[in-house]
Amino acid sequence: MNSDNKFDVIIIGAGAAGLMCAAVAGKRGRRVLVIEHNDKVGKKILISGGGRCNFTNLWVQPENFISKNPHFCKSALSRFNEQDFISLVKKNNIPYHEKTLGQLFCDGKSMEIVDLLLKECEDAGVQIKTGCKVNKIEKENEFIAKTNAGNISSESLAIATGGLSISKIGATDFGYKIAEQFGIKIIDPEPALVPFTWNKNDLKNYSELSGISVDSIVSCNGKSFRENILFTHKGLSGPAILQISNYWYKGDDIEINLLPEIDLSEKIIEWKTESPKSLLMTLLSTILPKRVVQIFIELAGYDKPINQYNQKEIEKACSLFNNWSIIPAGTEGFEKAEVTKGGIDTNELSSKTFETKKIKGLFFIGEVIDVTGWLGGYNFQWAWSSGYCAGQFV
Repeated sequence: MNSDNKFDVIIIGAGAAGLMCAAVAGKRGRRVLVIEHNDKVGKKILISGGGRCNFTNLWVQPENFISKNPHFCKSALSRFNEQDFISLVKKNNIPYHEKTLGQLFCDGKSMEIVDLLLKECEDAGVQIKTGCKVNKIEKENEFIAKTNAGNISSESLAIATGGLSISKIGATDFGYKIAEQFGIKIIDPEPALVPFTWNKNDLKNYSELSGISVDSIVSCNGKSFRENILFTHKGLSGPAILQISNYWYKGDDIEINLLPEIDLSEKIIEWKTESPKSLLMTLLSTILPKRVVQIFIELAGYDKPINQYNQKEIEKACSLFNNWSIIPAGTEGFEKAEVTKGGIDTNELSSKTFETKKIKGLFFIGEVIDVTGWLGGYNFQWAWSSGYCAGQFV
């Protein structure tokens, strides 16, 4: 094989994890090639955070990640943490700001993070081939990637191809197919950080609320998140819904407190004294969007002056607004999911090196692994951490 097509390391996938791994490996003196089937690198980075890239979070903890093995992520997150990536951002003079809950965003565009990674790769002598499709991987004494640009060989192979979410930017099941080829176990991939869809009855009741956002506490299976929910034509979205979707299984009910700062039963007692002849709908519309109140009161079947409500009617109203319960029909699937839950079984990997235990020289990093972060910069931090740690060993 031509020496131009022989490398120490091939990394498939020029996203967050792949580029980080490449830069670290290149700085060790390894001859690295990154292969990307898209026409440009970092597509998911570019669209993230509304184009400003929520590149990490100030409060990253292992508890912010979901995996069949919750301990797997601890090593990588401790060896390259959020402050390490922030230092890299500062070194490249990228201005950034904190939004809510420790989420860090670029002041400018997401492209600044891509440029940071490309500069790190360039400084490390990394080569990048875009528009390069890998048709087959073979393993003899070394790995051979058979591509539309010819055969390329390497001693080490790192798979950083991500999950199945957002196929419009090129997501594929390539990483899972490579795992299957080499006998590596996979946890079934599922959409994560994904909107819910209404069941038939709720679609009829709530679809008119599309576009309305409400600060809420959303709970399921012992987990709770307080952020906005967003009513959509199809169901519910918004940060709190995306967060809780990671803990939801089909058939589970979701509990939503639309008044997280207010105990409605106490508020009604107060209103009975202050505004006894006012309609409940009128009073609730001072603290919630009017259309939401109108729909919910209509579903309750009555609206009358606050002083005419008996205890049973008060309890029903409170359950509607402080403890609204729904059972989603499902989710909007991989097309609308921010990330993929499941993937390469972490029991197949070294938590220190990310090398597979069965196949020497084969590594998996980033979203393709069964480690899924919360919304808010956690999944990018997992990409940086896993990429950095694997880069020291590929």
